[in-house]
Parts: sequence; C-alpha cells; structure tokens
Amino acid sequence: MKTGVLCIHGFTGGPFEVEPFADYLSEQTDWVIEIPTLPGHGEKLELGEQSAEVWMMEAELALKRLKAKADRVIIVGFSMGGLIALYLSMRYKIDRLVLLSAAVKYISPVQIREEVREAMRDVLGRRINQNALYHLYEYKFRNTPIRSTIEFLRVVKTVEPYYHLIDVPVFIVQGEKDSVVPPSAAKHIYDHLGSKEKQLYHSATGKHLICYSDDAAEWFPKALQFMRLGQ
Repeated sequence: MKTGVLCIHGFTGGPFEVEPFADYLSEQTDWVIEIPTLPGHGEKLELGEQSAEVWMMEAELALKRLKAKADRVIIVGFSMGGLIALYLSMRYKIDRLVLLSAAVKYISPVQIREEVREAMRDVLGRRINQNALYHLYEYKFRNTPIRSTIEFLRVVKTVEPYYHLIDVPVFIVQGEKDSVVPPSAAKHIYDHLGSKEKQLYHSATGKHLICYSDDAAEWFPKALQFMRLGQ
C-alpha cells in the first residue's frame, strides 16, 4: 500500500515552512511527498487578487493528484495550511492529519510584543541584520495587502463551524513561544475536533515556524510514529 503525504504551507509563506519535516519524512520512508506552492505565495509574494477559494482549490487539486498516486493519504498542514487541511478532510477521505501551528486562533499579543522588543534591542545594539525573524516579518508586512488578510480570515471562518464533524485521527504540534498563533489554539482545536484518536504535542521552545524548533528532533519521530499507524 503506497502512502502519500500532502504538505500545505501557511499564509504569506511557502514550501520552506514545512521542508525540514518533509525532508525528514523522505529520509525515513518511501512515501510520495507533495508540497504545492499556493497561488501568490513562495519566494516572491504576489498576493494581489488571490482569494481564499483559489488557495483552497490549489490544495484540493494537489490532493487529487496525490490520490491518483497513493492508496493512503495523510495531510500535514502548517498555520493557514492546517485550516486548509481540515477543510480537505471534510470533503475527501483522508487517513490522518498532522496540524502544525494551526491558525485556528491567531496573533498572541504578549509574545509578539516580546519579539518587537527583541527587534528594538537589536536595532539599538546595531545587530538588526542578525534578527532573521524581524526581516521575515518586515518583508511580509510590506508585501501583504489588507485584502489578502481578509481572505485569510475567510479560510478561518470557512472551517470553524465544522470542527465537531471532523473525525480523522490527528496529531497536533504547537510551540509555546509562537508569536502568531497563541498556544491556546492547539487546546481549542484538540477539544473541538470530533476525532476520537488525537494527540497534542507542546514544544516548550517552539516559535511559529515549528519545523525549525530546537526540539524538532524530538517531535519529528513522534509525528512519524503517528503517521505510520494504520498502515
């Protein structure tokens, strides 16, 4: 039985957000792994007139292509990609879900204030070029139209009423230091999904880009073990 894994990146992001985990899966398995780039995303943001429907449709087409190659399909969704993964699981037979920093809630004011303070300390200390997070979000802020943010919120609202109807086995990973999605989001989705089989992993040091967390070597094998179940 051939297993396929569809990895879906987040809002204003790209495949790089999930690549460390996808690379790990490639090293450990012979599974077919697909990481589509959602329209307007990737190395150069061109969100322009892109809509929630276009993003979800692109992921849906990628899922259909994967289903043609694999008998057993798992979806890994990061941030907004987690919401799209949930949406697809309502429409298609999916064997398992892995939700990484799923954006069922968004923006943790306490943590984002701390990261702004950290960036300001780097400015004062002339170390701003070393602050990769600052540059990442500064680029995103400059290149993300308000309209696109509204479209992101539409993805959130599309899935929100149906959590209780989703019964796919799910593994949830959430960073405690996430400045975009508050840690309470993971508990919220864990409590409201209809899934009987579900696991929740809290990364004590993980920030939003959870696939780059210091403890990735700990949770990658746990997620893979979950994904192997039912083979």
